[in-house]
Amino acid sequence: MSRERDLTEKSKKTETNKKNVICLHIAVMLFGVSGVIAQFVDVPAIMVALGRVVSSSLLLLVIALVKKERLRLNCRKDYILIILTGIVMAVHWTTFFQSIQVSTVAIGTITFSTFPLFLTFLEPLVFRERISAGNIIKAVILLIGVVITIPEFSLDNHMTVGIIWGMLCSVTYAVMTLANRYFSGRYAGRIICLYEQGTAAVVLLPALAWVKVSWQFKDILGVAFIGIICTAFAYSLYVSAQKGVKAQTAGIISGMETVYGVLYALILLGEMPTMREIAGGIVILGVALYSSLRTEEKNTVSQVPATGEV
Repeated sequence: MSRERDLTEKSKKTETNKKNVICLHIAVMLFGVSGVIAQFVDVPAIMVALGRVVSSSLLLLVIALVKKERLRLNCRKDYILIILTGIVMAVHWTTFFQSIQVSTVAIGTITFSTFPLFLTFLEPLVFRERISAGNIIKAVILLIGVVITIPEFSLDNHMTVGIIWGMLCSVTYAVMTLANRYFSGRYAGRIICLYEQGTAAVVLLPALAWVKVSWQFKDILGVAFIGIICTAFAYSLYVSAQKGVKAQTAGIISGMETVYGVLYALILLGEMPTMREIAGGIVILGVALYSSLRTEEKNTVSQVPATGEV
């Protein structure tokens, strides 16, 4: 009976892990469309980021109050860490939209997807874990996919500027991913997002005083969509799904945002990807899918005893 109970519990854990991987993919699909929607908005990147976190955090606050969720964190350390993460988030989304606005959706999402490289080396340092050779190999292959996709490296064009902004966006996202691995085991994803995005909103709020903007209805609608659907819902789903999934695995899955972004840009903006972008996208997608399948396979093997051991 105890063996059957153990097998049942392990089977449930395996099923939960599979659901988490699926949820990560759904969240990343929603992340991918945000850059395309931003191309329909005619306001500076910092205002898009501000509108995103304001609309998202307000919605999350309303939901939390209606559901009477516990908003207090466990300790002072967590308050400090989550505020710092919110500041990083403000930089992350501003640089992401800036990258897309000065170049293209493809360049912005492709350079952003290099963050697993930073995770590969930062995560073991932060959580005192061994650096996995397999993750290093996958990160290198992912970088190769990114390099294949980028058309040229020249300081005289907007593409290079977009790449620089995208790399800054990538570094900040790696830091956020590590922070959320810590928070996801302690708090609900919605509460984490509320604190981080609320902090980002406060940090970006002064932009209203020195950035003069004439808002159109389509700008408000686009920013609201990005904030509510692509942020409040998608980011909560992403953070919650990180439970039981290593940050590097979540990072590799998030690399698929590049592929989704390019496809959305083709469908909604008519941005035809070049052969280099297609080739790089195939490499990135291949690594992401392989990582997802290997994660599920390893969890299944490790959680269910082999036949000879039962």
